[in-house]
Amino acid sequence: MIFLDSNDFITRFNMSSKLRTLENEKEFYQEKIAEVEKDKQELTTNNELLEKFAREKYLMKKPGEDIFIIEEK
Repeated sequence: MIFLDSNDFITRFNMSSKLRTLENEKEFYQEKIAEVEKDKQELTTNNELLEKFAREKYLMKKPGEDIFIIEEK
């Protein structure tokens, strides 16, 4: 059972290692989801933040404005 079974020690060790990795990923993504939900709530309630977000993320502008994009190398 220790070496010949499908539930041998090496397989169980590999599966427990993978489980820990997946649990860490789950925690990371749950934090990201909470962060996005918070940002969504702020954007739907605050028009100034919504305008700032649109300008920075999607390069939107008001009529008559010019946008200059500066890239660092």
